[in-house]
Amino acid sequence: MERTNNVKEYTVTEELLASNMHSGSLQVLATPAVSAFFEEASAELAQDYLEGGFTTVGSKITVEHLAPTPLGGRVTVKSSLAEHSGRFFRFDLEASDEAGVIAKGTHERVSVSAEKFMKKASARKGDGNK
Repeated sequence: MERTNNVKEYTVTEELLASNMHSGSLQVLATPAVSAFFEEASAELAQDYLEGGFTTVGSKITVEHLAPTPLGGRVTVKSSLAEHSGRFFRFDLEASDEAGVIAKGTHERVSVSAEKFMKKASARKGDGNK
């Protein structure tokens, strides 16, 4: 039986700060970093449902960043599979630090053949099947 939740932990490092990710001027966890945490947890969870040669790609993400987390803070991210229908996956997301919830959101992913998807991507820049 596949799992329906994935929990991951992160530490806020210099490269994850808004001031270093060019998403703001303050030395707090950047919203793009929170989004990446959510995507990583969701992609890992979706992979449990796929056969070899298949992966998922993100198609939509909504993030409500509710509170700041400083450098050195610990963040726990939870992705919960809310719906899986055919190629489509939808996740409910929540992130917390030592003081409580810092972000919530939803995320959608679509399963694809890794090989076919990369051929399609290469064709977009004129490389054909390289």
